[in-house]
Amino acid sequence: MNNTPEIIDDPMYQLLREDKVAEFNERRDTSEIYNLQGCDLRGLDLRGLEAVGLDLRGSYFRQTDLRGIDFRKSNLEGASIKGAKISGTYFPSMLSAEEINLSLQHGTRMRYISK
Repeated sequence: MNNTPEIIDDPMYQLLREDKVAEFNERRDTSEIYNLQGCDLRGLDLRGLEAVGLDLRGSYFRQTDLRGIDFRKSNLEGASIKGAKISGTYFPSMLSAEEINLSLQHGTRMRYISK
């Protein structure tokens, strides 16, 4: 996984960058293959994203609107959420409140805790 967030040509990723979250949700469960690991998702409005099963490891969400998204069944390990809007957002149980807060305030990459 690359340490620098990337803007890639993947059509599904581009839907998110173009604020087409509803279309992304419609197409994501088809046979299309896509990769959102290490992606640059900074400054986007992702409200309404159906995040179940998404692998978002290492992605950057700086200043992104994540309000109301349920990430409980997503992989956010290594993601950064500095300055993101997270009201009403559910995070995976493997992320402690401290990890989420450190990432929100300082941009650290979130580390999963072992259970």
